Amino acid sequence: MKNLSSAEIRQMFLDFFQSKGHTIEPSASLIPVNDPTLLWVNSGVATLKKYFDGSVIPKNPRITNAQKCIRTNDIENVGRTARHQTFFEMLGNFSVGDYFKKEVIPWALEFLTGEEWLDMDIDKLYITTYPKDTETQKLWQEAGVDPSHIYKVEDNFWDIGEGPCGPDSEIFFDRGQSFNNLSEDDPESYPGGENERYLEVWNIVFSELNHLPSGKYVEQPHKNIDTGMGLERLVSVIQGTKTNFETDLFKPIIDQVEKLSDGRKYDTSDADDISFKIIADHVRTVSFAVGDGALPSNEGRGYVIRRLIRRAVLNGKKLGIDGPFLYKLVPIVGSIMESYYPEVSQQQEFIAKSIQQEEKRFSDTLNDGLELLNGVIADLHKKNEKVIDGESAFKLYDTYGFPLELTVEYAHDENLNVDEDGFKENMELQRERARKARGDLQSMGMQDETLMEIKTDSEFVGYDQDEVTATLKDIIVNDEIVDTATSVTGKAQLIFDKTPFYAEMGGQVADIGNIYDQNNNQVAEVLDVQHAPNGQNIHLVNVVSELDVNQKYVLKIDTDFREKVRHNHTATHLLDQALRDVVGPRTHQAGSLVEPGYLRFDFNSNEGLTDGQISQLEKIVNEKIWASIPVVTEVLPIEEAKKKKGAIAMFSEKYGDVVRVVEVDDYSTEFCGGTHARNTSELGLFKITSESAVGSGIRRIDAVTGEEAFEYLNDNLKLLESSATNMKVNQLKEVPNRAAQLVEEIKQLKRDNQNLKVQLTAQKSNEVFDNVEDINGLKVIATVIAADDMSTLRQLADKWKSENSSDILVLGAGSDGKANLVVAVGKDAQAKGLKAGDLIKQISSEIKGGGGGRPDMAQAGGKDPAGLTKALQKAKDIIKNS
Repeated sequence: MKNLSSAEIRQMFLDFFQSKGHTIEPSASLIPVNDPTLLWVNSGVATLKKYFDGSVIPKNPRITNAQKCIRTNDIENVGRTARHQTFFEMLGNFSVGDYFKKEVIPWALEFLTGEEWLDMDIDKLYITTYPKDTETQKLWQEAGVDPSHIYKVEDNFWDIGEGPCGPDSEIFFDRGQSFNNLSEDDPESYPGGENERYLEVWNIVFSELNHLPSGKYVEQPHKNIDTGMGLERLVSVIQGTKTNFETDLFKPIIDQVEKLSDGRKYDTSDADDISFKIIADHVRTVSFAVGDGALPSNEGRGYVIRRLIRRAVLNGKKLGIDGPFLYKLVPIVGSIMESYYPEVSQQQEFIAKSIQQEEKRFSDTLNDGLELLNGVIADLHKKNEKVIDGESAFKLYDTYGFPLELTVEYAHDENLNVDEDGFKENMELQRERARKARGDLQSMGMQDETLMEIKTDSEFVGYDQDEVTATLKDIIVNDEIVDTATSVTGKAQLIFDKTPFYAEMGGQVADIGNIYDQNNNQVAEVLDVQHAPNGQNIHLVNVVSELDVNQKYVLKIDTDFREKVRHNHTATHLLDQALRDVVGPRTHQAGSLVEPGYLRFDFNSNEGLTDGQISQLEKIVNEKIWASIPVVTEVLPIEEAKKKKGAIAMFSEKYGDVVRVVEVDDYSTEFCGGTHARNTSELGLFKITSESAVGSGIRRIDAVTGEEAFEYLNDNLKLLESSATNMKVNQLKEVPNRAAQLVEEIKQLKRDNQNLKVQLTAQKSNEVFDNVEDINGLKVIATVIAADDMSTLRQLADKWKSENSSDILVLGAGSDGKANLVVAVGKDAQAKGLKAGDLIKQISSEIKGGGGGRPDMAQAGGKDPAGLTKALQKAKDIIKNS
């Protein structure tokens, strides 16, 4: 077996299948494109679903890739096992209705054992197959595998619900008994068993059946091959490491963590190795995820990133690392992966900054978690109970990043226990939800054999023509090809030999319009246009009158609709470049929608645009409009377009060998198949109507052009005129000054109000501070006062401290269903063991609340003002018994 680096193994795999006629598909973003069923790209086939479900026919049915993936369903196992990772690479080769078992099995063996390739010992390979799949068993033997190395396992059937499925065959490498964690005669010590000796390196799925909603299995019209080989596992085998974490994919990260720690060393026999592994895994995941546009937040992908960062930080603390450190590991991740994934190194500064910011935020979140925990503890003390329930412990873990052991530690300080079994039950419920979600979300649509079989030539001529006479070639009604459609038919799908109707693509909506017969009678209304699997524009229509195949019809688009769409599409190109100029070159499009009435543009950023930046964007785009720049389109070979034109690839698009390039002077040059204005002057006017966050690290701009921009500005002018009337100013230009005056007047009224409160507080202090009790040798002031908020209580506490009015102060106030408490403890009382923070925790349960603070000052809020008297009495009792 050859001694190879991870980069060499990855490239060797791709080179092998390229030599077998496969097209190398570049690794897609971890953020799924046009696939709402997935949170992350989680497998090599995830980005190829459109080919396997038949919605798109690939140019080459043989595809290979090295795809970066994220899975977090078993996050708690990371670091505790040899193989679990949240980020991993999947090597795969795929056949879409082309080769099948008799080709792929010998190829797999050739790559693994061939002298030119990995050069593994064939005697160390074991195969598992589906028991009924005798053909596969025979093919492995014919390829040279010893029959005693071929196992029949019932689980070797790939089926994730409705859609493609079929038997699969797994390849295991025997690393020898020295790697095993079981005795040789253990029932699990076999290929496919739960052991460390036989390591699965490849899974080949023979996707030959469709799982119908009824539960029945039927043969697919086109049989496919879907394989998956985990790069990290394969590298572990070739580099002879005990786990994936000692390979060159992880070890440089672990080495750096050792340097950052307080002298700890990575040792697989030591408990600390778990923390090293978690940090190494998680920093790879967040580096790639942030690089692809996912930023920490409270939901979706952002929540996953936030949780991973916090988990890594907590494990850093276990290794004696204080303060932000994870961001320092980003350059190492970049250097390890640079040969195939240069994007991490290219975005190193941005990725590191994003991670560092989240590390700093985590300290605040820890405090929020402590507040929740203190509230739970206070309730238990009130009820005289001794166990923190599993649901609360899990919430602390899942929402605030508290590991169970941290909650246990705090509980023990309060003489409480934690329901660890309940915690595990909640953890298992979450896993079950994740498993069900995976089963539902990963399923792939079934192939539409009718549309897949239609290979009629159809030409889009809508760049230059709004109306064309064309021959109707195919009519599809209820998924059947028919010769005639009538008004009784209702909806139908039509394919013509040519069409001016644009099919929805790249964020631009489809054209609408009508179809007429040769006598100019309307026969159909075009509602939508999409791409058929073989690339034709397929028209969804409402049939008005009879339509027959092989007859000629006049196709007319709605030109007003098209013109507005063209203008807005050109505006998105100008806005795209303007964002790079104003925000920074790293800014890129994360989605778009081009409608006739408005445009929507999503871009990556973890910060909102300032008013000044929005003004800059509008100024730049409008200056290009007023400059009356011709919009030029040109069809070029893709490499020429990249090199000579410097064209930018729009988000989510796949491009062929020849591309259409849209240029606006030397300002904007992009690949684009959409329709555009002929000159920027046609746009008339550009105005941004809103800017907001729409997801983890994604911002959205809504904007309008032309007539809609004029109407937007006119509506806002009317609002300004109405405001001027209400403010009683004569000219619109006076509105800002008058508004500023009103704001200042309001501020002054608030200051006057606050001064009155201070005076009232001073008056109250005389009443409050005169009421002193002697309890257990300490002077105590404990009373309920009339106050609207906590600030009055704090002001009184500050005055009490300056005047040294007593040893202990306990104040309560309640209004509108809310209760507030403040406790202040002087030095003499503290010397006797009384602390404000402890006292507030014990008495706040009476107002159904919680709180905390320092030994000298603490506060609490609650929901039950009626409990204030009891809270004060409880404070007196505690002081009396101290």
